[in-house]
Amino acid sequence: MPMSRPLRDSLAPRLAAAVLCLAVAWIHVQDQGGFPGNKTPTYVGIGYYALEATGVLCALALFAGRSLPSRVLFWLAIAGVALGPLLGYILSRGPGLPDYSDDRGNWTEPLGLVSIAVEVVLLTLALTQALASRPAVGGTRERAGTSPRQRSAASN
Repeated sequence: MPMSRPLRDSLAPRLAAAVLCLAVAWIHVQDQGGFPGNKTPTYVGIGYYALEATGVLCALALFAGRSLPSRVLFWLAIAGVALGPLLGYILSRGPGLPDYSDDRGNWTEPLGLVSIAVEVVLLTLALTQALASRPAVGGTRERAGTSPRQRSAASN
């Protein structure tokens, strides 16, 4: 019986992550008032641009295919697309950021809540895929569902 590709190699998680990366970028373009937008102070605006560019580049790489030099590092970079704005949300609404108090205490802003939902799903997916992509102890990962006999036959 032929084995299906492991989840880590399938199109579904890559497509979902690509769409979520684009959603993160789009949400932040909307929050800054369009493109090029106006987010002050300057370091916050630069952070928005960096996040948006990274989200789009990661999405394009995910759409492009599976030939990535390091899947684990790539999925961790995608996790960064989610983790960065999550930390920014917490810091900007909690203690505040230097010269930026516009959102302090504004925990229920609708676009912010949508952003959190998208980023939590993306972070969970990216970390799950990073864990699934790491090599097993000894440098090889056995295919799920194969018996020792099948693995032995495949190695001969």
